[in-house]
Amino acid sequence: MTQVSRSISREDDAAFAPLLTAAEVARANAYAPYSSYLVGAALSCDDGVIVGGCNVENASFGATICAERNAVLHAVAIGHRTFHACVVVTQGPEPAAPCGLCRQVLAEFAPSLPILLVAASTGARRLVHLDEIFPSTFGPADLAHLKK
Repeated sequence: MTQVSRSISREDDAAFAPLLTAAEVARANAYAPYSSYLVGAALSCDDGVIVGGCNVENASFGATICAERNAVLHAVAIGHRTFHACVVVTQGPEPAAPCGLCRQVLAEFAPSLPILLVAASTGARRLVHLDEIFPSTFGPADLAHLKK
């Protein structure tokens, strides 16, 4: 699948700046003793609150949690359900997109979420929208028939 990306305008840069800072701070707290691949994410919530998350690895690899899911879980735990934008800062020369599990969790709350992907080592950036990198999602509407 081709990755859809957009150029970053000055307006985008200004809008994403606080999120980028929060994602960088979160990334600095990442716990990645096995992969050494530090990731930070930040979400902009409906009331302007910014919530960050980092990857937390575990010796039982299945117990590892990605930065994006960590940010969503943190936001939900403090009462947020609506997200307007996300920044993900990864290691390496090119920005990396969220994994499939993270895309699914993000889609639960914001199916067309704009996500700024940033490579920490080079500063390279790519702006994507979740519905472009994760089409045909399974979501709440697929379970609507179960509600009484």
